[in-house]
Amino acid sequence: MDIVKDVLTFLADNVFGQVPILIGLITLIGLLLQRKRLEDVLAGALRATIGVVILFIGVEVFTGGLTSFQTVLASAMGTEPPKADHTLAEFLSRQGGTVALVITVAFLVHVVIVRLFPAARYLYLTGHLMFWISTVTVAALVTIAPDADQLTLVLCGAGFVAAYWTLQPLWMRPLMRRAMPDDRFGFAHTSSLAALVTGYVARPFGDRERHDTEKLKLPRQLSFFKDINVSTALIISVIMLAAVAFADDAVVTKLAAEMDEKLSPWVWGLLVGLRFAGGIAILLFGVRMFLAEIVPAFKGFSDRVIPGTRPALDAPTVFPVAPTAVMIGFVSALAVFLACLAGFAAAGWFTLAPPMIMLFFVGGAAALFGNAVAGWRGAVIGGVISGLTLAVGQAVTWDLFDRTAPELATLADPDWYAIAWLLKAADPLVGGAAVWAVPVVALAATVVTLVVLGRRESRREAVAGDAAGKDAGSGKDAEAVSGA
Repeated sequence: MDIVKDVLTFLADNVFGQVPILIGLITLIGLLLQRKRLEDVLAGALRATIGVVILFIGVEVFTGGLTSFQTVLASAMGTEPPKADHTLAEFLSRQGGTVALVITVAFLVHVVIVRLFPAARYLYLTGHLMFWISTVTVAALVTIAPDADQLTLVLCGAGFVAAYWTLQPLWMRPLMRRAMPDDRFGFAHTSSLAALVTGYVARPFGDRERHDTEKLKLPRQLSFFKDINVSTALIISVIMLAAVAFADDAVVTKLAAEMDEKLSPWVWGLLVGLRFAGGIAILLFGVRMFLAEIVPAFKGFSDRVIPGTRPALDAPTVFPVAPTAVMIGFVSALAVFLACLAGFAAAGWFTLAPPMIMLFFVGGAAALFGNAVAGWRGAVIGGVISGLTLAVGQAVTWDLFDRTAPELATLADPDWYAIAWLLKAADPLVGGAAVWAVPVVALAATVVTLVVLGRRESRREAVAGDAAGKDAGSGKDAEAVSGA
Protein backbone atom coordinates (compact mmCIF):
# COMPACT_ATOMS: atom_id res chain seq x y z
CA MET A 1 0.00 0.00 0.00
CA ASP A 2 2.85 2.36 0.83
CA ILE A 3 4.40 1.70 -2.61
CA VAL A 4 1.15 2.64 -4.37
CA LYS A 5 0.88 5.77 -2.24
CA ASP A 6 4.48 6.74 -3.03
CA VAL A 7 3.93 6.23 -6.78
CA LEU A 8 0.76 8.32 -6.79
CA THR A 9 2.46 11.07 -4.77
CA PHE A 10 5.44 11.03 -7.13
CA LEU A 11 3.15 11.43 -10.15
CA ALA A 12 1.31 14.31 -8.49
CA ASP A 13 4.50 16.15 -7.53
CA ASN A 14 6.58 15.49 -10.63
CA VAL A 15 4.11 15.15 -13.51
CA PHE A 16 0.72 16.74 -12.81
CA GLY A 17 2.29 19.43 -10.65
CA GLN A 18 4.88 20.34 -13.30
CA VAL A 19 2.96 21.79 -16.25
CA PRO A 20 5.91 21.84 -18.74
CA ILE A 21 6.56 18.14 -18.06
CA LEU A 22 2.86 17.25 -18.33
CA ILE A 23 2.38 19.11 -21.62
CA GLY A 24 5.67 17.77 -22.99
CA LEU A 25 4.69 14.17 -22.19
CA ILE A 26 1.21 14.59 -23.68
CA THR A 27 2.75 16.02 -26.86
CA LEU A 28 5.38 13.27 -27.02
CA ILE A 29 2.84 10.45 -26.64
CA GLY A 30 0.42 12.11 -29.05
CA LEU A 31 3.07 12.38 -31.78
CA LEU A 32 4.23 8.80 -31.17
CA LEU A 33 0.64 7.58 -31.54
CA GLN A 34 0.51 9.38 -34.90
CA ARG A 35 3.66 7.47 -35.90
CA LYS A 36 5.61 10.61 -36.66
CA ARG A 37 9.33 10.37 -37.38
CA LEU A 38 11.55 10.29 -34.30
CA GLU A 39 13.10 13.68 -35.03
CA ASP A 40 9.64 15.24 -35.43
CA VAL A 41 8.46 13.67 -32.17
CA LEU A 42 11.41 14.98 -30.19
CA ALA A 43 11.28 18.43 -31.78
CA GLY A 44 7.52 18.78 -31.27
CA ALA A 45 7.65 17.66 -27.64
CA LEU A 46 10.53 20.00 -26.87
CA ARG A 47 8.87 22.96 -28.61
CA ALA A 48 5.69 22.40 -26.60
CA THR A 49 7.66 22.11 -23.36
CA ILE A 50 9.75 25.20 -24.11
CA GLY A 51 6.58 27.10 -25.03
CA VAL A 52 5.10 26.35 -21.60
CA VAL A 53 8.38 27.33 -19.91
CA ILE A 54 8.33 30.65 -21.80
CA LEU A 55 4.70 31.15 -20.81
CA PHE A 56 5.58 30.69 -17.14
CA ILE A 57 8.59 32.99 -17.44
CA GLY A 58 6.19 35.64 -18.70
CA VAL A 59 3.84 34.93 -15.81
CA GLU A 60 6.70 35.24 -13.31
CA VAL A 61 7.80 38.56 -14.81
CA PHE A 62 4.45 40.30 -14.65
CA THR A 63 3.16 38.63 -11.47
CA GLY A 64 6.32 39.82 -9.73
CA GLY A 65 5.22 43.33 -10.65
CA LEU A 66 1.68 42.60 -9.51
CA THR A 67 2.95 41.43 -6.11
CA SER A 68 4.86 44.69 -5.67
CA PHE A 69 1.83 46.60 -6.90
CA GLN A 70 -0.30 44.81 -4.32
CA THR A 71 2.04 45.89 -1.51
CA VAL A 72 2.16 49.51 -2.69
CA LEU A 73 -1.60 49.60 -3.21
CA ALA A 74 -2.30 48.32 0.29
CA SER A 75 0.05 50.98 1.68
CA ALA A 76 -1.58 53.71 -0.42
CA MET A 77 -5.03 52.78 0.87
CA GLY A 78 -3.83 52.30 4.44
CA THR A 79 -5.05 48.70 4.71
CA GLU A 80 -3.52 45.54 6.16
CA PRO A 81 -4.52 41.99 5.27
CA PRO A 82 -6.71 40.21 7.83
CA LYS A 83 -4.98 38.11 10.48
CA ALA A 84 -5.31 34.33 10.57
CA ASP A 85 -4.73 31.78 13.31
CA HIS A 86 -3.87 29.12 10.76
CA THR A 87 -1.77 29.38 7.60
CA LEU A 88 -1.73 27.64 4.25
CA ALA A 89 1.80 26.39 4.94
CA GLU A 90 0.61 24.69 8.15
CA PHE A 91 -2.36 23.13 6.36
CA LEU A 92 -0.19 21.75 3.56
CA SER A 93 2.31 20.38 6.08
CA ARG A 94 -0.56 18.31 7.52
CA GLN A 95 -2.56 17.54 4.39
CA GLY A 96 -0.06 17.98 1.53
CA GLY A 97 0.19 14.23 1.03
CA THR A 98 -3.59 13.97 0.90
CA VAL A 99 -3.77 16.72 -1.72
CA ALA A 100 -1.15 14.97 -3.87
CA LEU A 101 -3.08 11.70 -3.73
CA VAL A 102 -6.33 13.47 -4.61
CA ILE A 103 -4.70 14.97 -7.72
CA THR A 104 -3.48 11.62 -9.05
CA VAL A 105 -6.59 9.55 -8.23
CA ALA A 106 -8.88 12.29 -9.55
CA PHE A 107 -6.99 12.48 -12.83
CA LEU A 108 -7.23 8.72 -13.32
CA VAL A 109 -10.99 8.84 -12.63
CA HIS A 110 -11.32 11.82 -14.99
CA VAL A 111 -9.53 9.92 -17.79
CA VAL A 112 -11.83 6.92 -17.30
CA ILE A 113 -14.94 9.14 -17.46
CA VAL A 114 -13.75 10.89 -20.62
CA ARG A 115 -12.92 7.51 -22.17
CA LEU A 116 -16.33 5.99 -21.36
CA PHE A 117 -18.49 8.99 -22.28
CA PRO A 118 -17.77 10.64 -25.67
CA ALA A 119 -19.84 13.67 -24.61
CA ALA A 120 -17.19 14.48 -21.99
CA ARG A 121 -15.05 15.68 -24.92
CA TYR A 122 -12.23 17.48 -22.99
CA LEU A 123 -9.22 16.28 -20.99
CA TYR A 124 -8.34 18.78 -18.22
CA LEU A 125 -4.64 19.70 -18.46
CA THR A 126 -4.15 22.84 -16.35
CA GLY A 127 -1.61 21.34 -13.97
CA HIS A 128 -1.22 24.06 -11.32
CA LEU A 129 -4.99 24.37 -10.96
CA MET A 130 -5.21 20.62 -10.41
CA PHE A 131 -3.23 21.32 -7.26
CA TRP A 132 -5.31 24.29 -6.11
CA ILE A 133 -8.70 22.72 -6.82
CA SER A 134 -7.62 19.64 -4.88
CA THR A 135 -6.33 21.80 -2.02
CA VAL A 136 -9.59 23.77 -1.77
CA THR A 137 -11.63 20.56 -1.90
CA VAL A 138 -9.59 18.86 0.82
CA ALA A 139 -9.82 22.00 3.01
CA ALA A 140 -13.61 22.08 2.56
CA LEU A 141 -13.92 18.36 3.32
CA VAL A 142 -11.81 18.74 6.46
CA THR A 143 -14.16 21.54 7.53
CA ILE A 144 -17.33 19.46 7.16
CA ALA A 145 -15.79 16.14 8.26
CA PRO A 146 -12.91 16.95 10.66
CA ASP A 147 -12.63 13.34 11.86
CA ALA A 148 -12.30 11.78 8.40
CA ASP A 149 -9.16 9.69 7.83
CA GLN A 150 -6.82 10.15 4.88
CA LEU A 151 -8.34 7.38 2.75
CA THR A 152 -11.78 8.93 3.11
CA LEU A 153 -10.49 12.39 2.22
CA VAL A 154 -8.60 11.07 -0.82
CA LEU A 155 -11.47 9.05 -2.29
CA CYS A 156 -14.17 11.62 -1.52
CA GLY A 157 -12.02 14.48 -2.75
CA ALA A 158 -10.93 12.64 -5.89
CA GLY A 159 -14.51 11.82 -6.87
CA PHE A 160 -15.63 15.43 -6.46
CA VAL A 161 -12.58 16.90 -8.21
CA ALA A 162 -12.84 14.46 -11.14
CA ALA A 163 -16.46 15.53 -11.63
CA TYR A 164 -15.42 19.20 -11.67
CA TRP A 165 -12.57 18.63 -14.14
CA THR A 166 -14.98 16.78 -16.44
CA LEU A 167 -17.87 19.25 -16.35
CA GLN A 168 -16.11 22.63 -16.15
CA PRO A 169 -14.82 22.71 -19.78
CA LEU A 170 -18.27 21.58 -20.92
CA TRP A 171 -20.19 24.43 -19.34
CA MET A 172 -17.66 26.81 -20.88
CA ARG A 173 -17.96 25.25 -24.34
CA PRO A 174 -20.72 27.55 -25.71
CA LEU A 175 -18.68 30.64 -24.79
CA MET A 176 -15.48 29.08 -26.13
CA ARG A 177 -17.24 28.45 -29.45
CA ARG A 178 -18.07 32.16 -29.59
CA ALA A 179 -14.50 33.20 -28.80
CA MET A 180 -12.81 30.43 -30.84
CA PRO A 181 -15.22 28.85 -33.34
CA ASP A 182 -12.70 26.22 -34.48
CA ASP A 183 -13.10 24.35 -31.15
CA ARG A 184 -9.45 23.26 -31.12
CA PHE A 185 -9.26 23.08 -27.32
CA GLY A 186 -11.35 23.71 -24.22
CA PHE A 187 -11.12 26.23 -21.41
CA ALA A 188 -9.83 24.82 -18.11
CA HIS A 189 -9.59 27.57 -15.52
CA THR A 190 -11.23 28.37 -12.19
CA SER A 191 -12.48 31.73 -13.48
CA SER A 192 -15.16 29.83 -15.40
CA LEU A 193 -18.17 30.82 -13.28
CA ALA A 194 -17.39 34.54 -13.55
CA ALA A 195 -17.02 34.09 -17.31
CA LEU A 196 -20.27 32.11 -17.50
CA VAL A 197 -22.25 34.76 -15.61
CA THR A 198 -20.69 37.44 -17.80
CA GLY A 199 -21.80 35.59 -20.93
CA TYR A 200 -25.44 35.66 -19.82
CA VAL A 201 -25.50 39.14 -18.28
CA ALA A 202 -23.72 40.87 -21.18
CA ARG A 203 -25.96 39.59 -23.99
CA PRO A 204 -28.47 42.50 -24.03
CA PHE A 205 -25.78 45.19 -23.84
CA GLY A 206 -23.99 45.00 -27.14
CA ASP A 207 -22.92 43.12 -30.24
CA ARG A 208 -19.47 41.77 -30.95
CA GLU A 209 -19.62 42.62 -34.63
CA ARG A 210 -20.13 46.32 -33.89
CA HIS A 211 -18.31 46.68 -30.55
CA ASP A 212 -15.40 44.21 -30.68
CA THR A 213 -12.52 45.50 -28.53
CA GLU A 214 -10.00 44.50 -31.19
CA LYS A 215 -11.77 46.63 -33.84
CA LEU A 216 -12.35 49.79 -31.84
CA LYS A 217 -11.92 52.97 -33.87
CA LEU A 218 -9.75 55.47 -32.04
CA PRO A 219 -8.75 59.04 -32.93
CA ARG A 220 -5.46 59.24 -34.80
CA GLN A 221 -3.77 60.76 -31.73
CA LEU A 222 -4.74 57.68 -29.66
CA SER A 223 -4.17 55.06 -32.33
CA PHE A 224 -1.07 53.79 -30.51
CA PHE A 225 -3.42 52.24 -27.92
CA LYS A 226 -4.31 49.59 -30.49
CA ASP A 227 -0.86 48.09 -29.85
CA ILE A 228 -1.49 45.89 -26.80
CA ASN A 229 2.14 46.18 -25.62
CA VAL A 230 2.01 49.98 -25.69
CA SER A 231 -1.42 50.28 -24.06
CA THR A 232 -0.50 47.78 -21.33
CA ALA A 233 2.75 49.60 -20.51
CA LEU A 234 1.02 53.00 -20.36
CA ILE A 235 -2.01 51.92 -18.32
CA ILE A 236 -0.13 49.86 -15.75
CA SER A 237 2.66 52.45 -15.41
CA VAL A 238 0.15 55.23 -14.74
CA ILE A 239 -1.70 53.12 -12.15
CA MET A 240 1.60 52.14 -10.54
CA LEU A 241 2.89 55.72 -10.34
CA ALA A 242 -0.42 56.86 -8.83
CA ALA A 243 -0.09 54.17 -6.17
CA VAL A 244 3.51 55.23 -5.47
CA ALA A 245 2.33 58.84 -4.98
CA PHE A 246 -0.03 57.85 -2.16
CA ALA A 247 1.92 54.98 -0.58
CA ASP A 248 4.18 55.21 2.44
CA ASP A 249 7.66 56.37 1.36
CA ALA A 250 9.39 53.74 3.47
CA VAL A 251 7.41 50.92 1.85
CA VAL A 252 8.12 52.12 -1.69
CA THR A 253 11.79 52.85 -0.96
CA LYS A 254 12.26 49.34 0.42
CA LEU A 255 10.69 47.74 -2.64
CA ALA A 256 12.75 49.90 -5.00
CA ALA A 257 15.94 48.99 -3.12
CA GLU A 258 15.19 45.29 -3.68
CA MET A 259 15.57 45.97 -7.42
CA ASP A 260 18.45 48.45 -7.13
CA GLU A 261 19.60 50.35 -4.03
CA LYS A 262 20.27 53.50 -6.08
CA LEU A 263 16.89 53.45 -7.83
CA SER A 264 14.36 56.25 -7.36
CA PRO A 265 10.91 54.99 -6.23
CA TRP A 266 9.37 56.79 -9.20
CA VAL A 267 11.67 55.11 -11.70
CA TRP A 268 11.04 51.81 -9.94
CA GLY A 269 7.27 52.27 -10.37
CA LEU A 270 7.75 52.99 -14.08
CA LEU A 271 9.99 49.93 -14.50
CA VAL A 272 7.40 47.72 -12.79
CA GLY A 273 4.80 48.89 -15.31
CA LEU A 274 7.15 48.23 -18.23
CA ARG A 275 8.12 44.81 -16.88
CA PHE A 276 4.42 43.97 -16.60
CA ALA A 277 3.94 44.75 -20.30
CA GLY A 278 7.07 42.75 -21.15
CA GLY A 279 5.78 39.80 -19.15
CA ILE A 280 2.48 39.82 -21.04
CA ALA A 281 4.35 39.86 -24.37
CA ILE A 282 6.48 36.88 -23.27
CA LEU A 283 3.37 35.02 -22.04
CA LEU A 284 1.53 35.47 -25.35
CA PHE A 285 4.59 34.30 -27.32
CA GLY A 286 4.85 31.16 -25.16
CA VAL A 287 1.13 30.46 -25.57
CA ARG A 288 1.36 30.59 -29.36
CA MET A 289 4.46 28.38 -29.35
CA PHE A 290 3.06 25.56 -27.24
CA LEU A 291 -0.43 25.65 -28.81
CA ALA A 292 1.17 25.16 -32.22
CA GLU A 293 2.46 21.79 -30.93
CA ILE A 294 -0.02 20.48 -28.32
CA VAL A 295 -3.20 20.87 -30.39
CA PRO A 296 -2.09 18.86 -33.47
CA ALA A 297 -0.17 16.39 -31.28
CA PHE A 298 -3.28 15.72 -29.18
CA LYS A 299 -4.87 14.21 -32.29
CA GLY A 300 -2.94 11.05 -31.43
CA PHE A 301 -4.91 10.73 -28.19
CA SER A 302 -8.12 11.73 -29.94
CA ASP A 303 -7.72 9.06 -32.61
CA ARG A 304 -6.24 6.14 -30.69
CA VAL A 305 -6.63 6.46 -26.90
CA ILE A 306 -9.64 8.65 -26.03
CA PRO A 307 -11.64 9.10 -29.26
CA GLY A 308 -13.00 12.55 -29.97
CA THR A 309 -11.24 14.35 -27.11
CA ARG A 310 -9.54 17.73 -27.09
CA PRO A 311 -7.20 19.25 -24.50
CA ALA A 312 -8.71 21.70 -22.01
CA LEU A 313 -6.08 24.36 -21.29
CA ASP A 314 -5.25 27.31 -19.05
CA ALA A 315 -6.78 30.81 -19.39
CA PRO A 316 -3.75 32.44 -21.09
CA THR A 317 -4.30 30.18 -24.12
CA VAL A 318 -7.33 32.28 -25.10
CA PHE A 319 -5.78 35.69 -24.34
CA PRO A 320 -4.28 36.13 -27.86
CA VAL A 321 -7.86 36.16 -29.24
CA ALA A 322 -8.64 39.56 -27.67
CA PRO A 323 -5.72 41.01 -25.67
CA THR A 324 -7.36 44.45 -25.50
CA ALA A 325 -10.41 42.90 -23.84
CA VAL A 326 -8.11 41.23 -21.30
CA MET A 327 -6.64 44.61 -20.31
CA ILE A 328 -10.09 46.22 -20.12
CA GLY A 329 -11.21 43.39 -17.85
CA PHE A 330 -8.20 43.73 -15.56
CA VAL A 331 -8.53 47.50 -15.17
CA SER A 332 -12.30 47.41 -14.58
CA ALA A 333 -11.97 44.48 -12.14
CA LEU A 334 -9.26 46.37 -10.24
CA ALA A 335 -11.38 49.55 -10.08
CA VAL A 336 -14.41 47.68 -8.72
CA PHE A 337 -12.31 45.73 -6.21
CA LEU A 338 -10.71 48.92 -4.89
CA ALA A 339 -14.14 50.53 -4.54
CA CYS A 340 -15.28 47.49 -2.54
CA LEU A 341 -12.11 47.63 -0.44
CA ALA A 342 -12.81 51.25 0.49
CA GLY A 343 -16.50 50.57 1.09
CA PHE A 344 -15.95 47.49 3.23
CA ALA A 345 -13.28 49.27 5.29
CA ALA A 346 -15.52 52.32 5.84
CA ALA A 347 -18.36 50.05 6.97
CA GLY A 348 -16.00 48.15 9.29
CA TRP A 349 -16.96 44.85 7.69
CA PHE A 350 -13.81 43.25 6.29
CA THR A 351 -10.34 44.37 5.22
CA LEU A 352 -9.79 43.03 1.73
CA ALA A 353 -6.37 41.97 0.46
CA PRO A 354 -6.03 43.03 -3.21
CA PRO A 355 -5.41 39.76 -5.15
CA MET A 356 -3.71 41.38 -8.13
CA ILE A 357 -2.85 38.13 -9.91
CA MET A 358 -6.44 36.86 -9.63
CA LEU A 359 -7.81 40.21 -10.74
CA PHE A 360 -5.73 39.98 -13.89
CA PHE A 361 -6.48 36.39 -14.86
CA VAL A 362 -10.12 36.27 -13.75
CA GLY A 363 -10.95 39.78 -14.92
CA GLY A 364 -9.12 39.21 -18.20
CA ALA A 365 -10.79 35.87 -18.92
CA ALA A 366 -14.30 37.06 -18.04
CA ALA A 367 -13.79 40.19 -20.15
CA LEU A 368 -12.57 38.18 -23.12
CA PHE A 369 -15.74 36.08 -23.09
CA GLY A 370 -17.83 39.17 -22.42
CA ASN A 371 -16.28 40.67 -25.55
CA ALA A 372 -17.18 37.53 -27.50
CA VAL A 373 -20.82 38.15 -26.58
CA ALA A 374 -21.19 41.95 -26.48
CA GLY A 375 -17.94 43.62 -27.50
CA TRP A 376 -16.23 46.18 -25.27
CA ARG A 377 -19.35 46.58 -23.15
CA GLY A 378 -19.27 42.89 -22.37
CA ALA A 379 -15.56 43.20 -21.52
CA VAL A 380 -16.30 45.94 -18.99
CA ILE A 381 -19.17 43.88 -17.53
CA GLY A 382 -16.82 40.90 -17.21
CA GLY A 383 -14.33 43.00 -15.26
CA VAL A 384 -17.05 44.40 -12.99
CA ILE A 385 -18.46 40.95 -12.24
CA SER A 386 -14.96 39.61 -11.54
CA GLY A 387 -14.09 42.47 -9.17
CA LEU A 388 -17.35 42.04 -7.25
CA THR A 389 -17.00 38.26 -7.09
CA LEU A 390 -13.44 38.38 -5.77
CA ALA A 391 -14.24 41.10 -3.21
CA VAL A 392 -17.45 39.61 -1.82
CA GLY A 393 -16.13 36.06 -2.10
CA GLN A 394 -13.02 36.94 -0.13
CA ALA A 395 -15.02 38.65 2.61
CA VAL A 396 -17.60 35.90 3.11
CA THR A 397 -15.27 32.92 2.64
CA TRP A 398 -12.45 33.93 5.02
CA ASP A 399 -14.18 32.51 8.10
CA LEU A 400 -15.19 29.36 6.22
CA PHE A 401 -11.54 28.27 6.19
CA ASP A 402 -10.77 29.49 9.73
CA ARG A 403 -9.85 25.96 10.89
CA THR A 404 -7.77 25.08 7.82
CA ALA A 405 -6.19 27.85 5.69
CA PRO A 406 -7.99 31.23 5.53
CA GLU A 407 -5.41 32.39 2.97
CA LEU A 408 -7.28 30.25 0.44
CA ALA A 409 -9.98 32.94 0.49
CA THR A 410 -7.53 35.66 -0.57
CA LEU A 411 -5.79 33.54 -3.21
CA ALA A 412 -9.07 32.35 -4.71
CA ASP A 413 -10.72 32.39 -8.10
CA PRO A 414 -14.55 32.36 -8.40
CA ASP A 415 -14.79 28.58 -8.78
CA TRP A 416 -12.92 28.11 -5.50
CA TYR A 417 -15.63 30.02 -3.68
CA ALA A 418 -18.32 27.97 -5.41
CA ILE A 419 -16.64 24.68 -4.44
CA ALA A 420 -16.14 25.76 -0.82
CA TRP A 421 -19.72 26.97 -0.35
CA LEU A 422 -21.26 24.05 -2.21
CA LEU A 423 -19.55 21.61 0.14
CA LYS A 424 -20.35 23.80 3.14
CA ALA A 425 -24.04 23.85 2.15
CA ALA A 426 -23.95 20.06 2.15
CA ASP A 427 -22.55 20.01 5.71
CA PRO A 428 -25.89 19.38 7.49
CA LEU A 429 -26.56 16.47 5.15
CA VAL A 430 -23.15 14.86 4.69
CA GLY A 431 -21.15 15.79 7.78
CA GLY A 432 -19.17 13.00 9.42
CA ALA A 433 -19.57 9.50 7.98
CA ALA A 434 -22.09 10.69 5.39
CA VAL A 435 -19.29 12.62 3.64
CA TRP A 436 -19.19 9.71 1.18
CA ALA A 437 -22.33 11.20 -0.34
CA VAL A 438 -20.16 14.00 -1.81
CA PRO A 439 -18.36 11.93 -4.49
CA VAL A 440 -21.40 9.72 -5.09
CA VAL A 441 -23.68 12.68 -5.86
CA ALA A 442 -20.98 14.52 -7.84
CA LEU A 443 -20.14 11.52 -10.04
CA ALA A 444 -23.79 10.55 -10.46
CA ALA A 445 -24.62 14.10 -11.60
CA THR A 446 -21.68 13.95 -14.01
CA VAL A 447 -22.80 10.66 -15.53
CA VAL A 448 -26.40 11.87 -15.93
CA THR A 449 -25.19 15.09 -17.56
CA LEU A 450 -22.94 13.21 -19.98
CA VAL A 451 -25.69 10.73 -20.91
CA VAL A 452 -28.14 13.56 -21.61
CA LEU A 453 -25.53 15.46 -23.65
CA GLY A 454 -24.63 12.30 -25.55
CA ARG A 455 -28.26 11.60 -26.49
CA ARG A 456 -28.78 15.22 -27.51
CA GLU A 457 -25.72 15.10 -29.77
CA SER A 458 -26.87 11.79 -31.27
CA ARG A 459 -30.28 13.29 -32.12
CA ARG A 460 -28.61 16.35 -33.60
CA GLU A 461 -26.34 14.18 -35.77
CA ALA A 462 -29.33 12.10 -36.88
CA VAL A 463 -31.25 15.21 -37.90
CA ALA A 464 -28.20 16.53 -39.75
CA GLY A 465 -27.81 13.17 -41.51
CA ASP A 466 -31.46 13.16 -42.60
CA ALA A 467 -31.13 16.70 -43.92
CA ALA A 468 -28.01 15.75 -45.86
CA GLY A 469 -29.82 12.73 -47.29
CA LYS A 470 -32.75 14.87 -48.45
CA ASP A 471 -30.38 17.37 -50.07
CA ALA A 472 -28.63 14.54 -51.89
CA GLY A 473 -31.97 13.10 -53.01
CA SER A 474 -33.24 16.42 -54.32
CA GLY A 475 -29.97 16.87 -56.20
CA LYS A 476 -30.43 13.50 -57.96
CA ASP A 477 -34.03 14.40 -58.87
CA ALA A 478 -32.86 17.66 -60.37
CA GLU A 479 -30.26 15.85 -62.46
CA ALA A 480 -32.87 13.38 -63.67
CA VAL A 481 -35.22 16.18 -64.72
CA SER A 482 -32.47 18.05 -66.55
CA GLY A 483 -31.44 14.82 -68.27
CA ALA A 484 -35.00 14.13 -69.39
